[in-house]
Amino acid sequence: MKQILTLAALCLIALAANAQKFAMVDMEYIMSNIPAYERANEQLNQISRKWQTEVETLDTEAKTLYKNYQNEGVFLSEQQKKEREQAIIDKEKEASELKKKYFGPQGELYKKRTALIEPIQEEVYNAIKGIATSKGFQLVMDRADNQSIIFASPSIDISNDVLQKLGYQ
Repeated sequence: MKQILTLAALCLIALAANAQKFAMVDMEYIMSNIPAYERANEQLNQISRKWQTEVETLDTEAKTLYKNYQNEGVFLSEQQKKEREQAIIDKEKEASELKKKYFGPQGELYKKRTALIEPIQEEVYNAIKGIATSKGFQLVMDRADNQSIIFASPSIDISNDVLQKLGYQ
């Protein structure tokens, strides 16, 4: 009797799993086919390089001050040494604060990325949600993000449907 109940439970689970509809998308593929996303990424890269150069310039200035201090240290009075040490500390602090301002968790780059990329991601999400709702999918997985997917049938990939819904080929 116990075996019959176990077999019946397995059959019910198999039927329930069979009734579910799944789909896959490849977000990397989708985003790489959206020109606005590519432009936003290029803009972010340019800004990031510019800001990185500013931070590196301050770091270099601090290193130069330190090197000069080491070379001239024996000729300086105690007061001059303290002033130079403070100038080095101030320059290093300035570089650190600038780096935090630009690249910190809530820094300018994060804010810029949010402003440029989030609307595109929201549009893609809404397109995926619309397709999933209209075709009755209970689950849509991102094949680009999920490293544990070993095989997925191309027939469940709706990436091109998403691009088409967004107006891209």
